[in-house]
Amino acid sequence: MTITRRSILGAAPVLAAGAALSGRRALAQGRAAPLRVGVIPILAAAPIIVAEKEGWLKQAGLSLAVTTFESGPNMIQALASNTLDVYVAGVAPLGVARSKGIDVKVVAATSVEENVFVAGPKLARFAEKGVAPADVFKRYRESAGTPARVATQPLGSVPNTTLQYWLWEVAKVDPKDVTIVSMGIDATQQAVLAGAVEGGTLREPAVSIVTGRNPAIRLMALGGEMFPDQPGTVVAVTRALLDREPETVQAIVTSVVRAVDLIGREPDRVAPVIEGALGKGLVDTATIRRALASPATRFTADPRPIVEPTAAMQRFQVKIGALEREVPLDGLFEPRFYERAVAGK
Repeated sequence: MTITRRSILGAAPVLAAGAALSGRRALAQGRAAPLRVGVIPILAAAPIIVAEKEGWLKQAGLSLAVTTFESGPNMIQALASNTLDVYVAGVAPLGVARSKGIDVKVVAATSVEENVFVAGPKLARFAEKGVAPADVFKRYRESAGTPARVATQPLGSVPNTTLQYWLWEVAKVDPKDVTIVSMGIDATQQAVLAGAVEGGTLREPAVSIVTGRNPAIRLMALGGEMFPDQPGTVVAVTRALLDREPETVQAIVTSVVRAVDLIGREPDRVAPVIEGALGKGLVDTATIRRALASPATRFTADPRPIVEPTAAMQRFQVKIGALEREVPLDGLFEPRFYERAVAGK
């Protein structure tokens, strides 16, 4: 499976491990149309990629029509227009979705603490050991005469929320020392590489790409430092799909659980598979392998530990104006599919 921006690809989810052949046939016969899946082309999408390559998705008899997006908030628009069944992106925009009456359920995670902050060469030279981040940004402004420009995704996204929480709540950076620039994932990576911004929030494999191409670009803050227990990419499904086809949802979750396990056990085996899907001819397998071993990479399929951090993130989104009000999280998370998948291993 090759993922390219705004592409429609063939793939398919998998039934729970050990499911009977007759059950797989029944599931296949029950869904003629492909599942409409939205993803962001980052390393956290690897479980879906690996599951397809291993053949688990095909065995389930389902197909996927995959569309890639630049950010979670952009994907919410697709959910609102009823053009997606499955959402694979950051959890934070789902609070916005629920506030607009879009009923979705988080059924699995794929990664946590994935958003990190990288400093470009101009900013990194002030980030000496022992210098607090607030002083790094202050020294840059005093030297350059202008605030440091830092890039991230749109307001309401996990990268944006994480960055603002780190700047204002954790590092206590003076707002006059920073200018936040909103742009897409690819644009952020290119802006950091080109020196068009002084830093930004990135996820793997972009972190390994930019630091590999320019060693003067430095990883300045890890995900857990920026937002404690930072929730990351999740798999969510529409309420309509869950009510109509619980077996299909179970198949999706089980494939994610199996893939996360395989990625953790055999990274060398899965690296070429991920490179083929995410590399777009610009990233080699060695870079993907470094990304898999990066401190910015933490795969997990269990959605339960991110429930409280998601609530904390939502409270902060209200504070910064990304949400008008807190939306009750009761009913957003549906862990029973994960629990069944683990029980069936």
